[in-house]
Amino acid sequence: MYGALWRILPGPWWVRVILLLILLAAVVYGLFFYVFPWVSTFVNPQEVTVE
Repeated sequence: MYGALWRILPGPWWVRVILLLILLAAVVYGLFFYVFPWVSTFVNPQEVTVE
């Protein structure tokens, strides 16, 4: 999968690295601001008991 992603990105290696960092930042942003808050509505960690 990573090899295929590397091959489809345009430009020399340093442009590909920059693009991959931008893509990674976008994925992390999407997870923190959209996915994790949505999942937290289904999972309530305050109801967990440890004995």
